[in-house]
Amino acid sequence: MKNTLVRVLEARYLGAHRVRLRFDDGLEGEVDLLDALRGPIFEPLKDPRRFAEFRVDLTLTWPDGADLAPESLHERVLRARNG
Repeated sequence: MKNTLVRVLEARYLGAHRVRLRFDDGLEGEVDLLDALRGPIFEPLKDPRRFAEFRVDLTLTWPDGADLAPESLHERVLRARNG
């Protein structure tokens, strides 16, 4: 993965744990984030209703303080696009 700073500009909930993301470098794509929800802070987000409560603040953040690194999300979108 490159050491590039990226920001999430837009995120649209698609159902379950799928999200369509758009980044400030123009990259867009859909990802399933269920496997990214590891550790105690992410456990409540395995419930799709709780997961859907995210907001965009340079990355995806949730009301309980959980967030995912934007670089990690960017890499996931690249992998999903490249198969």
